[in-house]
Amino acid sequence: MNASPIVRKSILVIFLQAFLVLFGLSPLARARQEATAAAPAERAAKIDAYVDGEMKRFHIPGMALAVVRRGEVLYAKGFGFANLEHQVPVKRETVFQSGSTGKQYTAMAVLMLAEEGKIKLDESIRTYFLDAPPSWQPITIRHILNHISGLGDYTAAFDLRKNFSETELRNLIYRTPLGFKPGERFRYSNLGYATLGTLISKISGKFYGDFLKERIFAPLGMATAGIINESDIIPNRAAGYLWRGKEWKNQEWVSPTFNSTADGSLYLTLDDVAKWDAALSAGKLVGRALLDQAFTSGKLNDGKETGYGFGWSIARINGRRLIEHGGAWQGFMAMISRYVDDDFTVIVFANLQGAPVERIAHAVAGLWEPSLAQSAPAPVEDKEPEVTAVLKKRIGELAAGTCRPEIFAKPFAADFFPEGAAQVKGLLGELGPITGMTLVERKDEEGGIRLYRYMVAFGETRMQFQFRLDKDGLIVRLGIRPE
Repeated sequence: MNASPIVRKSILVIFLQAFLVLFGLSPLARARQEATAAAPAERAAKIDAYVDGEMKRFHIPGMALAVVRRGEVLYAKGFGFANLEHQVPVKRETVFQSGSTGKQYTAMAVLMLAEEGKIKLDESIRTYFLDAPPSWQPITIRHILNHISGLGDYTAAFDLRKNFSETELRNLIYRTPLGFKPGERFRYSNLGYATLGTLISKISGKFYGDFLKERIFAPLGMATAGIINESDIIPNRAAGYLWRGKEWKNQEWVSPTFNSTADGSLYLTLDDVAKWDAALSAGKLVGRALLDQAFTSGKLNDGKETGYGFGWSIARINGRRLIEHGGAWQGFMAMISRYVDDDFTVIVFANLQGAPVERIAHAVAGLWEPSLAQSAPAPVEDKEPEVTAVLKKRIGELAAGTCRPEIFAKPFAADFFPEGAAQVKGLLGELGPITGMTLVERKDEEGGIRLYRYMVAFGETRMQFQFRLDKDGLIVRLGIRPE
């Protein structure tokens, strides 16, 4: 049947519209293209404004930030200065220190050796270090990876301005008393990961930093990643800073030993970490079954989950899995937040000790992808004002550096003093008096533990405090972060 002129015209219009849409020539197609192009630009503008505000608020000299989806860098930008003395701006290529985000590379090296059959994660660490104390016999490599070994942090016995050989350092760690039986509880341990670095060296026959370079950095094209080396000329290297009330100060110096331990002593750029993130998503370095263990929460002897895998914290945000880790060292802060269900990652570096990189990473995730935005906690009725009054006093003591170990439960006091207390004083001491304190969460937990979470204002600065108290009112756990 022959089509009528009207029908033929309609068919022609349909084909013409389809042709124009296909090649982007129709008004509708142009509008869609413009909207698509504008969306990232609008998001980037919001992120720019947000980061600028946070840098002014927290006196951050410089920052570098990237947003990555499915291995593609959608946004990468430097802010402020990498070096204040020479007024060198931060660029995408600026080299920052990793802090404890370096632990995930150490963990990967251990997994690679495990996949090759050279170590077993559930064997005692004394299988590999026969000179380790008998008390270490129950400690497995998995315990150390999960921070449930009983090992703790550096003490006054570790002179950070002195050089030690690997053997000397390990002997110092041997002499540090365990805080609890392996698997009994979670205790973040830099000493544990420093020990893993010496394990990598012993098993591979290479310094752990060389192992990382040959087996991870070079194959992934992480061209600027490497162990901290202050004597070498490092192009685009940032300087680290401390904020001391009204002025910046240079980072504190430590010996080459403590800038080369496996608990987090790396140089990294945004592009290095973006390549690392892509390799993790693709499962390039070890088999998926082994890699999944790194992203699975460890378990204590009683079966409770710790929320920490192998070099990664494990959480959920708005029902989505969030695998992330932060780092702090020598006037630098770092954060990588991987929203694995969305194949979406935010990377943040800052060259100021105490910069709120975790908070910034989460906020940027929400600005780019609104479904990942975290809502501010709502106030709840405070039925125990007397407890709030005591905790407000405790915050003041923490800020002044006058808090006493007696107000903490013994296991936490041993972990917190003196290093943790000094860090908290540095974080809070310059904020001024408390101008507001609002309860946002209160619940009872197992074992008679009571949780109290507050939003606390110090003038224009807001901090979130989380206290866990035992039946005697002693602090068994404390969490503090900027808001």
